[in-house]
Parts: sequence; C-alpha cells; structure tokens
Amino acid sequence: MKPAPLLLVPFREVRHDQPDDCLHYESVAERGTEMDWTIPAHRHDGLHQFQLLAQGSMRGTIDGREFEAQAPVLLMLAPGSVHGFTYTRDAVGHQVTVPTATLQRLLAGSTLAESELAASFVLDGLPDEEQAVCNALFAQIAREFRAQSPGRVHALLACATLLAVQFLRQRGEHFSREKSQGTRDVLVQRFHALVEQSFREHRPLSFYSDALGVTPDHLSRSCRSVTKQSALQLLHERLMLEARRLLAYTPMPVAEVAVQLGYEDAAYFSKFFSKCVGNTPSEYRALVAKGVLASR
Repeated sequence: MKPAPLLLVPFREVRHDQPDDCLHYESVAERGTEMDWTIPAHRHDGLHQFQLLAQGSMRGTIDGREFEAQAPVLLMLAPGSVHGFTYTRDAVGHQVTVPTATLQRLLAGSTLAESELAASFVLDGLPDEEQAVCNALFAQIAREFRAQSPGRVHALLACATLLAVQFLRQRGEHFSREKSQGTRDVLVQRFHALVEQSFREHRPLSFYSDALGVTPDHLSRSCRSVTKQSALQLLHERLMLEARRLLAYTPMPVAEVAVQLGYEDAAYFSKFFSKCVGNTPSEYRALVAKGVLASR
C-alpha cells in the first residue's frame, strides 16, 4: 500500500477570486471555519506564508516539531515546510501568502529571502507595540486585496515587503529578548538557515563554518551546547527529515528520493537512511502507511 501524497497547495489553487493575483490574503477564521479549525498537514512549494494570530491560541507541528502558542503569535512558513494546525474557535488573525519568487524580487540586493526567511519560525509573547504594527500591516493588505483601487498591485507588493521586513526584525528581537540567548544561539540559528539552503548539496562542515566565520570545531561545540547535537548530526537530521517526508508523503521510488536528496548512489542512500532511522527506506514507508510510525 502506497502512502497518500502529502497535500500540496500551489498558489493558483489558493482560494480567492483572482487566481493570478500577486499574493493572497485571508483571515484565520475564513479557513478555520471551513476546516472546523483544524488544518491538516500539508506543504506549499514556492510560497512563503506569514501569519498573525491576534486572539485565541493554536497548536500544531512544523516539520515534525510540535508547538503550542497563545496570541499574540507571529508565524512564518518557509517553502516546503510540512505544517498542520488546530486553532481554538475564538481565534482571530490574518494570513498572507506570497510566491517566493516575488519575495526574492522584492528583497533583491539582499540575502534575506534566501537566508533569514529560509526556515519556518513561530514567535509568541509579542509586545503590544509590535503587535499593533503587524496588525496595521495585515489590515492594510486586507483592504488593498479586497478593493480594486488604482495602484492596487503596487500597494500590495509594498505592504508585503514591509511585512517580510517586520517579521525579520521581530525574529531578531525575539531571540535577543530570550535570557538564555547568546552568541552561540545566534551562530546556531545562522547555521540552521544555511543548512536549509544547502543540505541537498552534501557540503562538508567546513563549507558552513567558513560561511559563518568560525572553525568547524567551534561550530560543533556551539551546536552541541545549544541543541545537544553536533553540527554534523544536525545536518544529517535535516537531510533525513526530508527523506522521511518524501517517503511518507509521495509515491516516488526510493531511487528517485535519493536523487532528490543529492545522492548519486541509491544503495548508499538506503544504507545511510537505515543507519540513521533504524529501518530501510522501504520498511519505513510501509510502517508509516500502516500507522505504526509517525511520519516525521
């Protein structure tokens, strides 16, 4: 029995009146009431999604990691990130979906889209002043999206740029507010962002340490201090997360999964997967299909 493909939501299939629009806006309640407040696990290829939960609470998983958060919450979903949520019925908020290619053009001249927005994140405990700024941006996008005023597309794209920058700033400020946050935590966060860009390329650890301006040993010590895992373990963990996603949620053959992950030798991929996961790729897929293993 083959596992059911993971629900993909291309931009053209996002529900709104103009399928070729430059971005999509909807309130949390629109999709929440339609789906009985539970959004099943899915992923968006080629899309960045920005969400503000202004009232209520939510719980869910992002790439297999569980979380619970009470409003106000900022949430950014990177392309390809597997996510599913359950909201309380009093949830109030906004959601904006922007094609990644559009976001890259808007942030041209910087590496923000490719680095700082390469990995999904959830920020709770947002200060009132910052929540007000984000609320105003989402509200402006909602008004422009629903209206047909002159310069509508330009206004939407300008607001989307401001929104992305605001999320980036809040992400940085959130980390700086954490008492346990230090230089090692920042380094590990930057490492995670680089891994998201390059994990399929099987780069040596020195590639990452050179890009971050530290030695491989320093990078590994920092990762172990923050996550209890070495840098190499984190790199392998991200690679195997993607392998488990593809095996659980797509029907592609194991050899094709290996190619998708940058392996030239499917047999080597299978051997490495077995060592890391404890099952061969075929065994893992079968166990997930039977519900014996969680697909994360």
